[in-house]
This record gives sequence, C-alpha cells and structure tokens, in this order.
Amino acid sequence: MTSAAEPAGTAGAGAPTPAAVAAIASGYAFTGPALDLGALLWDGRCRPDVPVRIPLPMLNRHGLVAGATGTGKTKTLQLIAEQLSAQGVPVFLADVKGDLSGIARPGQSGARVLGRAAEVGQRWTAAGFPAEFLALGGQGHGVPVRATITSFGPLLLAKILQLNPTQEQSLGLIFHYADTKGLELIDLKDLRAVVAFLISDEGRAELRNLGGLSTATAGVILRSLTAFEAQGMTDFFGEPEFDTADLLRTAPDGRGVVSVLELPAVQDKPLLFSTFLMWLLADLFHDLPEIGDADKPRLVFFLDEAHLLFDDASKAFLESITRTVRLIRSKGVGVFFVTQTPKDVPSDVLAQLGNRVQHALRAFTPEDQKALKATVGTFPRSPYDLAELLTGLGTGEAVVTVLSENGAPTPVAATRLRAPESLMGPVDAADLDTAARTSALHGRYAQAVDRESAYEKLQPATAPAAPPAAGSKPAAHGEEPSLVEQVVASGMFRSLARSVGTQLGREITRSLFGTARRRR
Repeated sequence: MTSAAEPAGTAGAGAPTPAAVAAIASGYAFTGPALDLGALLWDGRCRPDVPVRIPLPMLNRHGLVAGATGTGKTKTLQLIAEQLSAQGVPVFLADVKGDLSGIARPGQSGARVLGRAAEVGQRWTAAGFPAEFLALGGQGHGVPVRATITSFGPLLLAKILQLNPTQEQSLGLIFHYADTKGLELIDLKDLRAVVAFLISDEGRAELRNLGGLSTATAGVILRSLTAFEAQGMTDFFGEPEFDTADLLRTAPDGRGVVSVLELPAVQDKPLLFSTFLMWLLADLFHDLPEIGDADKPRLVFFLDEAHLLFDDASKAFLESITRTVRLIRSKGVGVFFVTQTPKDVPSDVLAQLGNRVQHALRAFTPEDQKALKATVGTFPRSPYDLAELLTGLGTGEAVVTVLSENGAPTPVAATRLRAPESLMGPVDAADLDTAARTSALHGRYAQAVDRESAYEKLQPATAPAAPPAAGSKPAAHGEEPSLVEQVVASGMFRSLARSVGTQLGREITRSLFGTARRRR
C-alpha cells in the first residue's frame, strides 16, 4: 500500500505499525467533550482500543462527508446528528432520499447492529431523538417551509431561474427598485407585476438613472418565471415565511432538536431544493449575532447533494457561498457538505472544511481515477496508500481526519464507524403527518397567507379602465387581460412609484447572497 520511500513507522504492506497506531491514538485522545465516530482499522482488523472522535467545539469548523453512492454517507450523518442532539446541539438535516426520518424512533437490535457495536467497542442502546419534520413548500410530509421573494434575494433566485450574469444583474436592479419603493415581493406574482411595470410606458422612466431594464431581458425573466410557475413552483414562495430561529431549539430534556427537511417530493427539482438550503443558511448568517469560539456549536447544518449548489453557479454566487462559510463559523454554526467527491466542492470552500469523513470511492473509469487522485491530494501525509485504501473500504468504513482541540489536523485514520442508535430507515408517512400536525410549529406555518403586497399595489382596481389602444385586439369574452395589459392600462403607477417609498419605510438592507428579511 505504501511507496518504496515509506515514512518511518510503516509496514511493508502499507498498514500502520504499532508505533503509528500509537501516534494515531494520541492524536484522537481528546480531554473535552467529543463525538465518537468509530474505531481504528489496522491491518484489516478493528481496534476498539483506538477510538476515532471529533471534539465538540470543533464542529463549527465545518466538514465534508463524501463517498460513492451506497458507501454509508447517510448513516454517518445520522450517527453524527444523534450525538450532537445528545450533547444539546440542534441539527438541520436535508433528507433527500427520505430515509433519515428514522432518527425520531429507537433503532432495532439485531445481529448486524450488535456485531458492529462489539467490533468498535460501542455500548449500543436503542434511542430516538427529538425531531421536527419540515417539507419544502408543504410538498411532502412535514411543516411547510416557505420564503418570500424579497428575502430570498436576486442571487439565489437567479440561480433557480438559470439566468446568465447580465440577466442576474438586471434582476438585482429590479429587487433594488422594489426595496427602495417599499414594494414587498412576497410571491412570484409580485415579482412579475414589478417587472411588467418597469417595462411599461408608465414605469420605464423609474430606472432611467440606474441604467434601465431592457425589454428583451425583462422578457427572459418573465418567461423564466412563467415556466417556473408552470412546473408547480408557486408553493415554495409566500407567507408565512419560515423563521430560521426555529432551527435552534432544544427539547425540554435539553437535547437538541433535529430538524429534518423532507425532500423526496421535490427530488426532481434539485436546483430548487439545493438553493433553498443555501437560503436557510444565508438567513441564519443574516440573523445570528457573533459569539466567536464556543464550547459547542449553536447549530450544525448538513447540506446534502452539495454539488448541486456549485453546478453552473455564477462567480457572484460562488463568492457568496465562500464568504458565508468563512464567516458563519464565528456565529456558532457548523456546516457539513455532503457529496460524492471533494472535487465537487470549489477549492476555496474545501479549504475551510476542517473535518473530513471520506467513504469509499470507485475507480472504474478515467474520470473516476482522476477524482480519486484529486481526493488523495486533499489529505495530510499519512502512512497509508490512500488510493488503494479508498477503493477498498467497505460500507460503513471511512478515512477520517478532523481538527484537534488546539485546531491542528489529526492523523489520517481508517475507521470502522459506529452504528446509529435510532431507526436506520424511514418512518411511515402517516406517522410523519401526525408528527407535523401535532408540532408546535404547525399553527404558525401550515396555512398560507396572501396579504397585500406589490401585485395588489400595482393593480388598477381603484382606477377607471382606460380605453383600448388603437388597433389593439379586444379580449375574448370572459378572458382576463394580461398582467402587462393591466399595468399599461393604469394611470396611477407614476404617482404610486414616487410615493410608496415614504409610505412603507426605508430601503431593505441586504446581506450575503442579497438575502433580506423584514424583522418580525
């Protein structure tokens, strides 16, 4: 497993010698509270006398859980989430496949579970943990999670709409106009109303001093919004907006609440849910005060399918992710990216991930070989032949390196991971629905509200209907005029646009990603 120029303390087969094992054991011998990941694998055998752990205060230094499909990443998330909850730390889990809901129920004993526990020196006890089930836009089983367009911001929305950089800048200009004029963008129809107004004869002058909005770009944005709505996306934007402070709760017994965002109902909308996860994180950053280094994190946030965040992302979007990850640590939030290979994560972000749990990788194709080589290059020097080791790990085994209590990387350790103590599988849909209905959050978020916002303010309901323009085609009997026709027909918009800013307050302040929230 090792090269000819092996470091001292290695055996010819590439496995650590007893001296190296002692060095690894010393590297994970923490004095303060820590999470137990498993036991060292040495020379093909498990060493329960050498536990592999993560110091609790270092969980806000972020991390990466990576590995090929079927190698045990989901169970690793469950294992870490259980122990965080037990230590009083709230956890957010994005459940893409729908099999993390079992964390709320005690696990089932069996020969495999007890055998794994015996191998790693674990005293396994079946246990469930306090969980809150959430559903994006109410699609699925859980308390609905929505965001307003205003708080979502232009950068995140541009990614969902797949706009190019020029169109993204124009969308930012539209948000800026709505912010300064106090036009709240609650849902998609509000944004469509503002865009239509700004390209009408009445509204075009409003952006003249800011560079204007071209009709062609506005048309692209409107068509993107129409296609977005046609795909059933309207439920995700609106009120009541989810307050991310609800992710920071603890149960009456002091354990951290595990918030599980159920995503199976929107698996076919990966761009949407991955960007929504980033909104939740950005909103936490926007709201939380600085606390510096603490004894334990305020929250640990797991971003599953993390590669979706970076696919076709604009430069501005990537820069915002990098800044958010860099700065949110001081607010007590740890972020774990979950994906298949480290190369899925940009190097500027990867450099900030101090804790690594790398499951097995495949090397069947030239692309796989390239990814394997890149992964090996991201680990510290070790006595292992990591290329061989990473392709030979079994399910529930991983290569680990974390930050020690003094912030230095620990030795690389091949690890057999512990078995989760909660149910390793999904909870029945009926039980999830019952949990959602009985949740303390249900009364706040279950029923959607459509209050007065930009769309209503830009409607000509109180103005007399203007005569049709010469040569225009009359609408068919019973057919509603289009939004653009309604806007152009109104004579009240110019005075409204001039006065609404003073009526509704000052400009909204935006943070990273251009996100904003009107304080409750």
